Amino acid sequence: MKIGESLMKQLNKKYAPSQLITFKFSRYDVALKTDEDGNPIVMYIGKANDRGLIRGDQFTRRLLRDATGAIIKDHWDHKGKV
Repeated sequence: MKIGESLMKQLNKKYAPSQLITFKFSRYDVALKTDEDGNPIVMYIGKANDRGLIRGDQFTRRLLRDATGAIIKDHWDHKGKV
């Protein structure tokens, strides 16, 4: 599964720091874990079961910052099925 342009718009937003955010995107259920700055760093996308656990794909984000805190590298890696 690839991350499309419309989903990337959702992933580039700032959210509440250190939280688990869940929402529906198209026909998929999405869960995001955020870092201390509110950037999504882990994403689960797929179909949620009755307990709320998502069965589908896992992605992790690689944010590399320089000494001033500016983002140098921003990349999502597909980690497989969950």
